[in-house]
Parts: sequence; C-alpha cells; structure tokens
Amino acid sequence: MGQDKIATAIAAAREYLTANPEEARYRDSAATAVVENGLRINITGVDGSSTVTDMVAGVGGGGTAPSPGWLFRAAYASCVATLIAMRAAESGITLDRLEVTVDSESDDRGILGIAADIPAGPIRAGVAVRAAAAGVDAETLRGIISWGVAHCPVDDAVRRAVPVELRVDIG
Repeated sequence: MGQDKIATAIAAAREYLTANPEEARYRDSAATAVVENGLRINITGVDGSSTVTDMVAGVGGGGTAPSPGWLFRAAYASCVATLIAMRAAESGITLDRLEVTVDSESDDRGILGIAADIPAGPIRAGVAVRAAAAGVDAETLRGIISWGVAHCPVDDAVRRAVPVELRVDIG
C-alpha cells in the first residue's frame, strides 16, 4: 500500500473512532499455543494465521524454530517499524530506509527457577532505529521515530504493567 493510501486510511480510522469512541475498544484476537512435540509449539490465530516456536537443545528443545523470546523481540521490532512507517506516511514523508532492531538481555537462572530474585523475562531491552528520508532533517525524523515508539502497542505493553488474568481449565 502506498504512502497516500496509508495516510488516507489512518485519517479515516481516526475520524471514525473520534465520532464513535465506543467502537475503539475491543478484545484482541487470541493466539492459541498447542504442544506438537517436546518443546515445539504450534501457535494459531482465529484467522488461520500460524507460526511455530521451539527451544534450544540446552533446555530440551529441538532448535527447529525461533524461540518465544525471539518472536517477542520480532513482534516488538515489527510493531515499532509499523508505527514509524504509519507516522511517516501521515506526515507525507517517504522513508528511504527504516530498520528497527530489538535486542534484550536475559538470565537463564530466572526461566529455570534457580534464583527467586532473577526475573524469568528480559532484564533489559533495547530498540535501535535507523532511518533515512531524502530532504528530511534529523529533528523531523527523530520526532516521527519517537511518536512511533510511543504509540507502539508492544512497546507500551513492555513499559506499562498490564493486568493479566490467568484462567485454568483442568481436564
């Protein structure tokens, strides 16, 4: 989809949701994970989309697919890139280059339950953005990037404590 179509779609969505705020909030589509074999997991969505994860051999996986942690970083990078591209399109700016890299640092003692004071998730995460647009000054690009990061749902979920409800069905 071209820049103009993206900008037009965003403007229409913004106008509609401003006029109909009760339709802005909804339950996101679920992802369902099912163990295929060992630590290889098949994840499907209600729309038929799917992906697979696996863990490394060091913890009993087969190493046949990306780990859930890598998919998290991929989702984070993809989300940031998407929101930056959306903001650039809205601003009438064509990006010649946009690359977003998300990395993190973890301590496996947390995921393995070795030390109660070490979190199971990442200890820190980093987002690196490389962007270029002919004729656009660095300050404008930084503003678009900052807006994109600030409005990325995955970045928001990382930075803000999100209430999680655990429902368990045995049997």
